[in-house]
Amino acid sequence: MWCSLGERGAALEYVKLVDVWKTYKVKKTSVTPLRGLNLSVDKGELVVVLGPSGEGKTTLLRIIAGLLRQDRGHVYLRGELVDDVPPKDRNVAMVFQSYAIYPFMSVYDNIAFPLKLAHRPKKEIDEKVKEVAKLLRIDDILYKKPAQLSGGQRQRVAIAKALVKGADILLMDEPMANLDAQVRVFAREELKKLHRELKTTIIYVTHDQVEALSLATKLAVLHDGVIQDYGDPMDVYRRPRNSWVASFVGNPPMNLFEAMVACGNVIAKAGGLKVGVPPAYKDVVKEWQEVIAGFRPDDVKVGTGDVEGVVTMVERVGAYTVLHVDVNGLSLRLLQPSLSTVSRGERVRFEVPPEAVLLFDPKTGLNLLRRG
Repeated sequence: MWCSLGERGAALEYVKLVDVWKTYKVKKTSVTPLRGLNLSVDKGELVVVLGPSGEGKTTLLRIIAGLLRQDRGHVYLRGELVDDVPPKDRNVAMVFQSYAIYPFMSVYDNIAFPLKLAHRPKKEIDEKVKEVAKLLRIDDILYKKPAQLSGGQRQRVAIAKALVKGADILLMDEPMANLDAQVRVFAREELKKLHRELKTTIIYVTHDQVEALSLATKLAVLHDGVIQDYGDPMDVYRRPRNSWVASFVGNPPMNLFEAMVACGNVIAKAGGLKVGVPPAYKDVVKEWQEVIAGFRPDDVKVGTGDVEGVVTMVERVGAYTVLHVDVNGLSLRLLQPSLSTVSRGERVRFEVPPEAVLLFDPKTGLNLLRRG
């Protein structure tokens, strides 16, 4: 039966990767996109794997699906080791960038296609197609062609096609990459709604931060072949495990700079920006300790405070305005409402609340509150 019909129950490690490595030979050199990766996904989660292009996100999905064999490490599905289980027996389905919907086929025939390839009886095919179509609320468009469908409807058809054989783990490889911005918004809303209704275990990979933060029940950040951070999306955003995650997650990115702890303050080495030691870090830092300090552009209070800088660039991006500000050689980004009238060359005052500041180890990059 469909994965949607299962019960959530207690948390269950439905997908687990342990110390997974993969190397490709490219001409006379080699590339290792996965370097001892570990990941655990509970049943019913929508885990988004976020990372830059070329970091091994698709490789990760192909290994889970069994389409690619890892060089080292192990893959477990539903608590069972599946290293030697072929793809057809893993009960896993993939949705690709193109949705893999055939334009010359009706919705019905697209959904039925995997069952026809498996030589299932006509009656069984008809029953399963109509069942999954009703489940996904596309039973009223079964005889339309893909060109007649909205972006959200095409996404539902692709998911129906993936689930019709009974798969209860869905792997999605940047399925919205080819959609325009407006359609993508609706497609995200559709997928969130579907996940709530179906309770399917989904692993979704993307380089798009808006997709990642808006869709994920858990967010995994992939870089240098390993998961750099993993957890609630807003926890990853607000309390990143290391300075790389802090610089990557968020748009505009976190302001990061070298600093020193002295006299109860965090003082930037460049520019002399001074802010009180964050309350949460008072027991983990000491006088004259070198740190990497950071704060989000949206945490700054512009128009008040003791810090002053010169606006070097203004980016008006609709919902908000990004001010690029120079503070005696220290370049920062500050967020302002979209109606901000600040112009390039103006001097602005601002305040950085101490509780908004994060501190990282300059050698390891680790958040001093989240070592290890």
